[in-house]
Amino acid sequence: MRLIDDAGEQVGIVATRDALTMAQERGLDLVEVSPTARPPVCRIMDYGKFKYEQSKRERVARKKQHVVHLKEVKLRPKIEDHDYLTKLQHARAFLEEKNKVKFTVTFRGREIAHPEMGQKLLIRVLGDLADLASAESHPRAEGRMLTVTLLPKPGKPVGKVAAAQPAGPATG
Repeated sequence: MRLIDDAGEQVGIVATRDALTMAQERGLDLVEVSPTARPPVCRIMDYGKFKYEQSKRERVARKKQHVVHLKEVKLRPKIEDHDYLTKLQHARAFLEEKNKVKFTVTFRGREIAHPEMGQKLLIRVLGDLADLASAESHPRAEGRMLTVTLLPKPGKPVGKVAAAQPAGPATG
């Protein structure tokens, strides 16, 4: 087998017993790095320390990543302006956190006879959130519901929204 010592230096081709002896003399482990290579490559290292550092790197990488969630905002075709603005604020907050937002307009009873009201509402939503998001697809009818999913536009990183605003002169 080809052997690499604990300092990272190539020792060369060594018998397995000799490599094990070298590792035991140094109080370290003999780890097979590449079993498919000809000859196989082994390394003398502290395997416990290696596993600990590997898990530490994975933990740091997990902290830095952002998982995209799908948030849903439910609307009705006859929604009042204040309620609409409140729902829009919630959707805006979700989009600023880089989450997908699914808008659902639910029709009850005879409201289904006027699907154009739901279409107008979703087009209004798309226009109001055009600065933050783009539609994944056109509004789609599914039974008594009309849905559209919005994707956040790439831009500022998460959590940097408040810090990016410049401080202006105080008025008062």
